[in-house]
Amino acid sequence: MALKRVDKIGEEKKRWQDSLLKKANPVQKPLTDWGEPIEVLYTPDEFGLLDYLSEIGFPGEYPFVRGVHPTMYLGRTWTMRQYSGFGTAEETNKRFRYLLSQGQTGLSVAFDLPTQIGYDSDHPMSKGEVGKAGVPVDSLEDMEIIFDGLPLDQLSTSMTINAPAAILLAMYLVVAERQGIAPEKLRGTIQNDILKEYTVRGTYIFPPQPSMRLITDVIAYCSKNVPQWNTINVSGYHMREAGCSAVQEIAFSFSNAIAYLEAGLKTGLDIDSFAPRISWIFNTHNKLFEEVAKYRAARKVWADLLRRRFKAKDPRSWVLRFHTQTSGVSLTAQQPENNIIRVAYQVLAAVLGGAQSIAACSFDEALALPTEDSVRLSLRTQQILDHETGVTDTVDPMGGSYFIEALTQNMIQEILRLIDQVDRMGGAVAAVEKGFFQREIESRAYAVQRAIEENKRIVVGVNKYQSSEKPAISLFKSNPEHAGQQTAKLQKLKEKRKQDQVNSSLQDLRKAAEGRENLMPCFMEAVRVYATLGEICGVLREVFGEYKPVEIVK
Repeated sequence: MALKRVDKIGEEKKRWQDSLLKKANPVQKPLTDWGEPIEVLYTPDEFGLLDYLSEIGFPGEYPFVRGVHPTMYLGRTWTMRQYSGFGTAEETNKRFRYLLSQGQTGLSVAFDLPTQIGYDSDHPMSKGEVGKAGVPVDSLEDMEIIFDGLPLDQLSTSMTINAPAAILLAMYLVVAERQGIAPEKLRGTIQNDILKEYTVRGTYIFPPQPSMRLITDVIAYCSKNVPQWNTINVSGYHMREAGCSAVQEIAFSFSNAIAYLEAGLKTGLDIDSFAPRISWIFNTHNKLFEEVAKYRAARKVWADLLRRRFKAKDPRSWVLRFHTQTSGVSLTAQQPENNIIRVAYQVLAAVLGGAQSIAACSFDEALALPTEDSVRLSLRTQQILDHETGVTDTVDPMGGSYFIEALTQNMIQEILRLIDQVDRMGGAVAAVEKGFFQREIESRAYAVQRAIEENKRIVVGVNKYQSSEKPAISLFKSNPEHAGQQTAKLQKLKEKRKQDQVNSSLQDLRKAAEGRENLMPCFMEAVRVYATLGEICGVLREVFGEYKPVEIVK
């Protein structure tokens, strides 16, 4: 009976298509984000959908296509974060307090460029960048100020930091220690994803092998001492911002994660002791249905990967838990008010895709750092979606859509194909060293930009529906005195701290770095006596060396 019904659907679709093609202007098939043609109409008899739909199960159950929790947002809404940090530690603390007072439920720290590459604010390399696009953290003193008065045992804190991630985490742990909070109670995430830095972002310090050691040191330390902390936040976000497709975003970030899993196993860790604490940050872009399908596909691929390839037995290891931020690169300086609509649709896609945590970009970010007003509007975008639209009234409202499920199946196949291609190169580290990721992302970014310039890809307000009117909006203005204030504060710290203790801690760190012991205890001891980030990274630079980018052969 079911087969006859499928045959009937196929016949009806053919009749419908034949009728459509008789029209003077037949519908042209658009393309997916990764270049596949999109059908005019989807029915359950195509793409093996009937068999697939019988296998996707229920929310909270393997393979988690329909969500990682049985009740999803009926049980608990997603964590609402706004990525914040600028000027000084004092200013950032003030912004965090404001956001929490407006209903934000998690913190997300943006560090300035010198901090991300391990330089103190008074270093010549830091000139012109201190506090510009994030908060400067030179020492434990800055971290204490950032979180002053904020109960760390009641908050979830995300820190977007990579090369010096272990050192910044050590500072955070010592702040909690001085607040009297046990490490077992801390919840949060450090990004700690160095491979994508070599690929697209560029805030690396050390070569790949010692960088991987720092990552596994954090994983091993936290698995024993900070059990609720997400020790690595693998990032597809930045690769998507650099220009890769939705499929490449998942495949390349999963290949990086495979490298981290293998590195952890080589240290003797059991897969189920650290895989459950891997989290993700993805980029939610403009094509709403593809973004929903991307997250469904990613959950299944990850579940299968951990269960079959890595033989993980704990179901928590199979679960893909992710934070997403709306797409910064999709925001335009032209008609910036349009970005409000873009961000709202992207947040909708993230929610329909089953995100655990969301940060919404502010509409003015293409022009300046967000103002308090624009940040509040971004937060309200999430809150309105949660409370007023009804999209959270049922679990997996998009499940069973022929279009969504066909896209999901297609993406699963494409993701697996790319992961296999990277595997055959020798894994993610080898692919980075050969420039494969870089070439693929640059090629796709070039194609997209070319399509925009040739008006084959419409960006409203940029290459169509332009306006000569200037936006009447107030932009954030940075304080030019912040950099001077930061370097003066750093100088005072160096004068009042006990230098003999600093020297001793750095010497102990050097010996440990030259050996094989876990470096996290050494980092914590060094930051306790107010050794600076630059001093600590300076020791590691001398021991590990610095990474020199490979020349990409095109």
